[in-house]
Amino acid sequence: MKEYKISHLIKSEDLNHHGTLFAGRTAEWLVEAAFIAAAATHGRPQDVLCVNVHGFTFKKPVQKGDILTIHSRIVKTGNTSLMVHVKALCEIDSGQNVEGFVTFVCVEPDTKKKRLHGIVLDEPENEEEAALRERALKVK
Repeated sequence: MKEYKISHLIKSEDLNHHGTLFAGRTAEWLVEAAFIAAAATHGRPQDVLCVNVHGFTFKKPVQKGDILTIHSRIVKTGNTSLMVHVKALCEIDSGQNVEGFVTFVCVEPDTKKKRLHGIVLDEPENEEEAALRERALKVK
């Protein structure tokens, strides 16, 4: 599946009391990036609703002035659900900073009843994507 990327410059207002990127702001950006992948793939953003954030793992702090790029792609589909993997990488001090999964469900905009999305995963582009899909199968 297509990978989406968004970047953020880390500014003073994004920092916590330790002077590093606030986890709450990071989570907001990760969910937003995941939504972009789900909504763009589905084509109807008004049908896409976040239902679960799965185990964001914060691996390395992000400093003021860093540029954080968040990568997102759909790694698992159900009849009405889409699971997206997100990972955040610092462009200046290379390495993975945060990763996790977010699940969305497709709904009727007016009634919020679940709606079939018809999205079928294509073949994985590489071993990394294949491994992410395997990991997604184990997420509860």
